[in-house]
Amino acid sequence: MDPTERFAAAVAAPAEEMRLDVAAFCLAAHAHPGLDVDRGCARLDELARRCPTPTFDGMRAYLFQALGFRGNERDYGDPENSFLDSVLTRRVGIPISLAVVMMEVGRRIGAPVHGVGMPGHFLVMDAAREGVWCDPFHGGALYDLDDCRRLFSRVHGNARGFSRALLAPTDAHSIVARMLGNLETGRLAADPMALGWMCELHLSLPDLPADQRERISATRRAVRSRWN
Repeated sequence: MDPTERFAAAVAAPAEEMRLDVAAFCLAAHAHPGLDVDRGCARLDELARRCPTPTFDGMRAYLFQALGFRGNERDYGDPENSFLDSVLTRRVGIPISLAVVMMEVGRRIGAPVHGVGMPGHFLVMDAAREGVWCDPFHGGALYDLDDCRRLFSRVHGNARGFSRALLAPTDAHSIVARMLGNLETGRLAADPMALGWMCELHLSLPDLPADQRERISATRRAVRSRWN
């Protein structure tokens, strides 16, 4: 199955059953032709196998202290920050891609992790712990509600619009949609071929809001007109 078909099959599953790792590696395979999706998943298996303490905090220490995963503050806009294979190799990424690493390692060690789609800065939370959030971009730092409000204020210039509702768990379909949205507004989208596959993948997600579907469809039509 080619990566486009496999991506569509992965995201067709209900959000609670969706293989986020498979979808993320299929996405990366469009930028990195020949990427072996199953081998990518095996790399996550190996990370999980080597985690010394199979808990949320044990995983944080392992990934961010022992292995040195970190946010790419030097070149945040590098498209490679969004591709899970590159994140595993370079150990740098953006908040959402580092969050996917945490979520997938957590799933494998039996310490479930929720993604948290706070606008402007993706976070995670330990599924077993209320009122505590984790910032994978900043070394797995733990935040309480006030810390999250301060982070929101730094990102947006003020705290207007912030509420605890913004820190609720985000489902897997929405995570993939946000990853694609980041790419569609980033450097790589200047390449019409790349923008085309981004739109194709995005449109295969279920339950896209009508306005988003129309916007992405319009972009795809514009890209296709440039090819013809």
